Amino acid sequence: MSSRVRDISLAESGRLKLDWAMKHMPVLMKLREEGRRRKPLAGVRVGAVLHVTKETGVLMMALKDSGAEEVVLAASNPLSTQDDVAAALVEYGIRVCAWRGQTSEDYYWCIRQVVESRPDVVLDDGGDLHATLHSGFKNIAEKIVGGTEETTTGVIRLKALEREGLLQYPVIAVNNAYTKFLFDNRFGTGQSTFDGIMRATNILIAGKNVVVAGYGWVGKGIALRARGLGARRVIVTEVDPIRALEAVFDGFEVMPMSEAASIGDIFITATGNKAVLRREHFEKMKDGAILANAGHFNVEVWIPDLEGISIGKRIIRENVTEYTLKDGRRLYLLAEGRLVNLVAAEGHPSEVMDMSFANQYLAVRYLLENKGRLERRVYNPPRELDEMVARLKLDTMGVRIDELTPEQAEYLKSWSYGT
Repeated sequence: MSSRVRDISLAESGRLKLDWAMKHMPVLMKLREEGRRRKPLAGVRVGAVLHVTKETGVLMMALKDSGAEEVVLAASNPLSTQDDVAAALVEYGIRVCAWRGQTSEDYYWCIRQVVESRPDVVLDDGGDLHATLHSGFKNIAEKIVGGTEETTTGVIRLKALEREGLLQYPVIAVNNAYTKFLFDNRFGTGQSTFDGIMRATNILIAGKNVVVAGYGWVGKGIALRARGLGARRVIVTEVDPIRALEAVFDGFEVMPMSEAASIGDIFITATGNKAVLRREHFEKMKDGAILANAGHFNVEVWIPDLEGISIGKRIIRENVTEYTLKDGRRLYLLAEGRLVNLVAAEGHPSEVMDMSFANQYLAVRYLLENKGRLERRVYNPPRELDEMVARLKLDTMGVRIDELTPEQAEYLKSWSYGT
């Protein structure tokens, strides 16, 4: 497969974006420099389905510079590709099949190009690459050394494959690294979600009622940022009683979506599930309510129901679709229901993706170093790699921490010390 991108002449703009990202991703850059010297990926073929952003670009370059024989990249969302970055990566020698505005057919065709490159290691965000490999490409999947998964949605899908005994290779759930989900999911998505909403609409958040569906790490970050931006009320909806209780103790209102639907000015979904906002909720919403999704797939705001109760539809701003209901109320869907932070903005800041993609890079090395020794199941990242990323990040920030004394280390290992 030769590369397929929007316009190769955009490469210069993409190189500038990559330069900016590299200046703000010092941990990954340190690992990249080590990789250049040691070539730990020598002869390895890498296949990736990730959001094609400047931060992803730095990761792909690090893998190539670490000796990878070939790096093939496709997009993990039809609307999230930064076309100039895609062009710059092609010039760097990475095979890219991605452009912004893909059809569903385009999207899966590009994923198949990654599969058919017969990679040794695969990196995924959302699970579509893993699912494709397990749906008709078993002869390729069973020869893969291992894979990684970037996000909660993808981990859920992989766990289902594992439970059914169908998983063909070991997978490192990078999403479950502390230095990923505590920062990327919470601080990254929290900030970038509102970046996307504000770029798309130019509305003022202060004084609005914001409804956050889901109080996982993503939902926590969104709720925290809504409060910080001056939202009048921040309401959380949940199905998990423990998370709901946590939201209450964090100082947020908690209620069912059936009640929140008539209160909210802005609705943001972050659950990883389908039909979180649906007809029964749309019918209660205020005129002018804004609907945004921060979950991986465009199924959380149930568009078939929205289409079904509307008598009119028009694109009123870039990334803003106005739906007119039969009674004249208007609801505004952002980014076609896809990830608002990547479609209407640039995704997470480079500083937080520095840690996430350092974890991806180290997970690839770990899989190769342990080839043949891992079972076909989903693994959490090894604690020592997580701590390595944290220490490197602290070091680049000029932050020093304490170390245990020998006596303290011994005390923590012993059961015999008492009062």
